[in-house]
Amino acid sequence: MADTPPEQGSTGKPFHRLLLTGAAGNLGRQLRGALAAWADIVRVSDIASLGEVAVHEEASVVDLADEHAVHTLLEGVDAVIHLGGISVDAPFNDLLEANIRGLYNLYSVAQKQGVKRIVYASSNHAVGFHAVTSVVDIDAPLRPDSLYGVTKCFGESLSRYYFDRFGLETVCLRIGSSFEQPKNPRMLVTYLSYRDFIELVRCSLFTNRVGHAIVYGVSDNPRKWVDNTKVAFLGFRPQDSSAQFEHLFPITAPDSNLDDAAQRFQGGPFALARPMEPQR
Repeated sequence: MADTPPEQGSTGKPFHRLLLTGAAGNLGRQLRGALAAWADIVRVSDIASLGEVAVHEEASVVDLADEHAVHTLLEGVDAVIHLGGISVDAPFNDLLEANIRGLYNLYSVAQKQGVKRIVYASSNHAVGFHAVTSVVDIDAPLRPDSLYGVTKCFGESLSRYYFDRFGLETVCLRIGSSFEQPKNPRMLVTYLSYRDFIELVRCSLFTNRVGHAIVYGVSDNPRKWVDNTKVAFLGFRPQDSSAQFEHLFPITAPDSNLDDAAQRFQGGPFALARPMEPQR
């Protein structure tokens, strides 16, 4: 069991106020219910509609690229789970605003307002150009497979700077493929169940000292491309596996196209992406 942080909410919950960005997205919707047990107040934020707001929630429709709005968003916040931003490859100008400028605003304001910890949704696409024949740990060189992956490398470096310079702790979650079930054979390796995702966030929030940590977000799948041994202190023990879905993708002979980047590299189709032009 990970240690409970010292900050206590008025009702005896571990936190008084947590901020969840990207709350309208796929993973944000999965996490919102769990956060009710961890904090008196959960402030949920997105640029999209947040739907029905629970009694313990505060809803804010905020563009993180708006620095003034971010100041208001972080008032009174103990810790942040940052799922906001663009989660696929996109034109650079879009990625710049959502994944770079927005993230900088979040960290800059969090440091000024005394936030102690951020759980940052990074991605396995920060290392997606490592071969599928290798197993990478948290010290593997960054090898982004797309401009989207490049923005996640930026996020990991920015969070490292804010810890080294200001002591603002971060756990970077290199999330694999978190859906109800895998959508293709590659996802049998990168699959992260919703239950394991929630547990990974819990470990990242509740471990007493994390410093600056990087952890791969995958379930206990039969085949493995990543190794979390060096972050065992987080106490993350995935309970689910993609094995139950293997019947969805019958075994076939190896593809004869040995030069197909989508098969050679861990990032899959992202490794074939070309920089997208801005919309005109």
